[in-house]
Amino acid sequence: MDIVVLCGGLSAERDVSLSTGAMASAALRRLGHRVYTLDLFLGTEVPEDAVISDSAPDLDALRASRPGNSRVGERVFDLCRAADIVFMALHGEDGEDGKIQAAFDLLGVKYTGTGSLGSALAMNKSVTKQLFREHGILTPRGTVVNRRDAVPENIGFPCVVKPCSGGSSVGTSVVYGESGYADALEAAFRYDDDAIVEQYISGRECDVGVLAGRALPAIEIRPEGGFYDYKNKYQAGMATEICPADFPPEITKKLLRTAEDVFRTLLLEVYARMDFIVSESGEIYCLEGNTLPGLTPTSLLPQEAAAVGLGYDALIDTILHESLKKYG
Repeated sequence: MDIVVLCGGLSAERDVSLSTGAMASAALRRLGHRVYTLDLFLGTEVPEDAVISDSAPDLDALRASRPGNSRVGERVFDLCRAADIVFMALHGEDGEDGKIQAAFDLLGVKYTGTGSLGSALAMNKSVTKQLFREHGILTPRGTVVNRRDAVPENIGFPCVVKPCSGGSSVGTSVVYGESGYADALEAAFRYDDDAIVEQYISGRECDVGVLAGRALPAIEIRPEGGFYDYKNKYQAGMATEICPADFPPEITKKLLRTAEDVFRTLLLEVYARMDFIVSESGEIYCLEGNTLPGLTPTSLLPQEAAAVGLGYDALIDTILHESLKKYG
């Protein structure tokens, strides 16, 4: 097949996306496909040696590097329309928020992963929390703060402050007292007009991927220092990851079942990854669902797939063919 791997974009998670795109492209070529790796924002081919830096990219500098106000580069839609399918390797804004998927739906372009509605629901953490509460899925208490609002009272510390729509922990802070709260809001508002301020849950952090509607083994994450932020996520050696996670059987069973419930509740398709905290008392809190989880050398979903005997190329192949089923 002729496949465009779409990555990059004007997103704080750009480096992650470029790395995922390069790796997915290499796998698709090994599987015998003709592949063009395309940067959504620049509209140019992506080099094969894309790497992830230890901090989020300078989006202002990137924006200034190309004329015009469009977030989509020239010929991007034309190239995608010419392909048999687009492999979505985008992350964050314009990739996981459903906008590009909606444009593809209108243009009749086939693409991998979740559709526009499920993407939009999962990307907005405020909407996600409402859906979780309505469907009996435990999630930390939280409130939305707009950059124009007065600071709410009685938040309670420690708390977590993060952009309402975002990922990879970009703009996310754990706040232990009033003195750090304003700075945490400012960091979140760099990426979104709305921030989520939520209850901090002390416990073990883990993730569960879902592939074709069925949960993969849980993976536990133990950062070397601090919380599981952008640097700890994507720089080798910054976190210890244990897969399958060593939880009691009843906790493991509930984790996998909850991940599948989240997958259905958020109208997700093909594959996704859910973030959880297992509290010290054994309660399972779902933080969010990720519709386009990373597929980089340190990413969690490939490790979970490997735990059930599904190597990287086989995972990419499964994502591709499960996505094609959406189109009959």
